[in-house]
Amino acid sequence: MNATGGKARRPARQGARQGARQDGCRTRDVLGSVGDKWSLLVVSTLTSGPLRFTELKRSVDGVSQRMLTVTLRDLERDGILVRTVRSVMPSHVSYELTPMGRTLRDAITPLIEWSKAHLRHIDAARARFHGPAGRAGGDG
Repeated sequence: MNATGGKARRPARQGARQGARQDGCRTRDVLGSVGDKWSLLVVSTLTSGPLRFTELKRSVDGVSQRMLTVTLRDLERDGILVRTVRSVMPSHVSYELTPMGRTLRDAITPLIEWSKAHLRHIDAARARFHGPAGRAGGDG
């Protein structure tokens, strides 16, 4: 309340800061969802077109059935991919990138290519970090 009994107005700058903070939180939430390793690998794997669950599981090395299920559900929820069920026996379920998912694929492809190109260097850096004594990390 201000001196005249009316509701005090927030300065525009404070409102803009609060909006930016909210956008930052929402951005962090989206990056947490689409930026994890399994999401990146699933999106990258779907580059060539729709795949069934078993094809995805075979293609994404190391992913468990449960983690793949959770990842696919999250990507579907966020509009990155679409799940299509065809009524045949047995039912045929496939996953395909949406137009927004294809833009994500285009954005992450350089990151995945970078990681492939630098695997040897990263392995060497990790070996140096851990050293011959098998250091578990950190400075102490």
